[in-house]
Amino acid sequence: MPSPPGGFEVPLWRALAVFRLASLAYVCVLAVRDANRYDHPYAVGALILVMAAWTAATAVGYARPAWRRWPLLLADLGVVLAIVLATPWVVGRAALATGVPTMGVAWMAGPVLAWAVSGGRRRGTVAALLVAGADLTTRERIGQSSFTGVILMLLAGLVVGHVARLAASAEERLQRAVELEAATRERERLARGIHDSVLQVLAMVQRRGADLPGEAGELARLAGEQEAALRALIAGTSPASAAVLPDGTEAAAVDLRTLLGRYASAAVVLSAPATPVPLPRRVAGELAAATGAALDNVGRHASGRAWVLIEDEGATVTVSIRDEGPGIPEGRLTEAAAQGRLGVSQSIRGRVADVGGTVRIVSAPDAGTEIELTVPRAQR
Repeated sequence: MPSPPGGFEVPLWRALAVFRLASLAYVCVLAVRDANRYDHPYAVGALILVMAAWTAATAVGYARPAWRRWPLLLADLGVVLAIVLATPWVVGRAALATGVPTMGVAWMAGPVLAWAVSGGRRRGTVAALLVAGADLTTRERIGQSSFTGVILMLLAGLVVGHVARLAASAEERLQRAVELEAATRERERLARGIHDSVLQVLAMVQRRGADLPGEAGELARLAGEQEAALRALIAGTSPASAAVLPDGTEAAAVDLRTLLGRYASAAVVLSAPATPVPLPRRVAGELAAATGAALDNVGRHASGRAWVLIEDEGATVTVSIRDEGPGIPEGRLTEAAAQGRLGVSQSIRGRVADVGGTVRIVSAPDAGTEIELTVPRAQR
């Protein structure tokens, strides 16, 4: 079952809430200990109440993924900076000079950790620098201990941010693994059903019609080709037509003219450049298969001639299939997809989209249909 968004980060947010609560308790202990040294002890008590209320507010806010956004993050940083900057007045500079801790102490690291969990090392470092800078401005004398606190806060932002990014990356990989496993199981389920029905029928047609003359023999041959292609598909391998040159050898690039040449006939006019049109073999195979699906539709619905044009445009290659049939009525493709007839949406659009291409269909009643398949030559 897929993990919920941000699932791996949930323990980090919970740990942050625990840290803020524990650090607040430490602030209270120090306030009780140094109460007689503060310039305004009642103001210190009021600030502690504000810190307690804000600790509760952030615990509730960060517990909700939808609230872990800039408004809450900026408000968190602003509240902490305000409390830190109020230290010289409520505690008193004389008390600070004698070693009395600032109001924030460890509690002021809360927004640093929140920024690190939400945005990684860089965001955590920015928050650490802002909080550390505010803390340094409250001190009249900056010593080694002051810089030690700054370094510790920077390290906290870096380490927690790094861990948060690792958690997010691990969650993404787990999600992909779960999706791949689900796709594999679905492929296996479909393969069993196809093997028990479609493949057996195609194999029977091929066996019984192999020796028959005329169109019956041609249908048997086509059934055999489709059986082989379907077996390759459910096995997770590429059809041979997409990966093999005329001499039977595999190549990194395939001349598209060779693959589309098999569709040329008395009813299909193929126009191609005089020079080769090389494409990555997967792209060429999918483009040829989409062209074949388009020509199948012409044969079923147009019952006339078709024209196929290959255009090599450098960065892209376009194959146009045009017929003089009755055209496609408006809304017919959507209706066909809803009825489970996926010839255009999957065999044509789906194949071309898989290789980063686009499909444009122009059709009008009694004016024929033109389908343009455009694919990029360079694959990412």
